[in-house]
Amino acid sequence: MYLNEPIDFLILVFVGLMAGAINTLGGGGSLLTLPALIFLGLPPSIANASNRIGILFSSISATTGYASKGVMNFPFNIYLGFSALFGSLLGAKIAIEIDGQLFNKILSILMIIVLLLIVFKPSNTQNNFVEKLHGKHLLISILIFFLIGIYGGFINAGIGIIIMFFLNSFNNLSLVKSNATKVSVVSIYTFAAVLFFAYNNKIDWEAGFVLATGTSVGAWLASRWSVLKGDKTIKIFLIICVSVMSIKLWFF
Repeated sequence: MYLNEPIDFLILVFVGLMAGAINTLGGGGSLLTLPALIFLGLPPSIANASNRIGILFSSISATTGYASKGVMNFPFNIYLGFSALFGSLLGAKIAIEIDGQLFNKILSILMIIVLLLIVFKPSNTQNNFVEKLHGKHLLISILIFFLIGIYGGFINAGIGIIIMFFLNSFNNLSLVKSNATKVSVVSIYTFAAVLFFAYNNKIDWEAGFVLATGTSVGAWLASRWSVLKGDKTIKIFLIICVSVMSIKLWFF
């Protein structure tokens, strides 16, 4: 166990609260939680694994929050979730064996591209969305989410932004519905990653559950609030999250 002082618990809960909201509205909350865990004394590999407890609970909480507002996407989210689950097991194995510094550089460039696409993509109103959830769109989505799951199992930071952009652009889901689909998919594949890390004794359960206390509350509040505010507000948060995360990944 690495938490020794009461202030350590308070820091994790507070950081978790912010990260839970950020992950639900856009993505990149792990850029707060991972440094916080390392700052509190956890080795990077333990911090990366323990961080998944917070992600798991926040994604479940956010899924429940969206469901309470009637925003669900069943069974499409289940198909994508289980595809990502198998990818996450491979990604978790990679996380244990290799360093992710170079991958962060690549991801930083990808985030800038995503930001430009978000900014310059023509706007659609939610009423004009014709969702593409069947046939070839379903098959391609399942394949893509297997690849997304690999990165999710590896480090997960910023993956929500990639998921939301894909669902919004390829499957034509509104940003609110993309968010609801995202958090349910993340909860499925993160559960598998947690089991893998636990089997390899990489999780500090105390730190993970303290973090989860904050992320769950932040995710619940943000999910319900985002339904009320709609796509425009989520788009603003996405742009902010992408910009900050790209800078962090490239320079730090």
